[in-house]
Amino acid sequence: MTAVATPAIDLAAYFRRIGYPGDTAPTLDVLRAIQLRHSQTIAFENLNPLLYCFEQNTLLRHVLEALGFRVTGLAARVLWGAPEDAIMPRGHMLLRVDVDKMLYLVDAGFGVLTPTGPLRLEPYIEQATPHEPFRLLPVGDDYLMQAKLGAAWRTLYRFGLEEHFLPDYEVTNWYLSHNPASHFITGLMAARPAAGRRYTLRNADFAIHFLNGRTERRVLGTAVELRETLEGPFGLTLPDARELDATLARIADTATSLGGHDGRNI
Repeated sequence: MTAVATPAIDLAAYFRRIGYPGDTAPTLDVLRAIQLRHSQTIAFENLNPLLYCFEQNTLLRHVLEALGFRVTGLAARVLWGAPEDAIMPRGHMLLRVDVDKMLYLVDAGFGVLTPTGPLRLEPYIEQATPHEPFRLLPVGDDYLMQAKLGAAWRTLYRFGLEEHFLPDYEVTNWYLSHNPASHFITGLMAARPAAGRRYTLRNADFAIHFLNGRTERRVLGTAVELRETLEGPFGLTLPDARELDATLARIADTATSLGGHDGRNI
């Protein structure tokens, strides 16, 4: 099959954006550093334009390929909040990266539990990252991606090793961004890992999940609080737009009347 050419990318601008001043050789150390800085700098969110798995991992793929990494696109069935035997659509994009004859999984776009370091494509072993430990469990020809939260392993998604291409992702991306039932367009969401913690936002429910297991939550009751939180912990630059402020006010009013909910559910 004919390979799709990697589009030109301004690496200097990208490195300034994520604050990366280091080496650019296609090594494991460089991969680790870029994935961590990307995840901690560019928040997962569904404002317009969307920045969820497709945009996050497509951008990261272009960067890695420009640096000389060999990257293969994969797709996963998201099982977060669903039974492990559920048949979900392959709606999540992730990457396989070849480094020094070893295979690694890289994913900058899972939101609430985005892995912040590359994971060896090796089953059963617990793998440390700058945040939670992860592991892979084989299921038939596929693998389960799991994260360790406290003493429990939680499944994020099920994926196979079949290569996926841009048209595959474009179809799924269009569906997720246009289907009226898609949770990507039925409410506000944002997530960003930081040192020792993760920030999550679902509508007006803001949470800080610390790596020691402690969680702080509060419901943001005004548009001002929502804007300050999106621009603060999530690092977004929002326009001064009346329509946006009206939307944020509506989200705050609705969530306050309902009492908010668990920010881990994104």
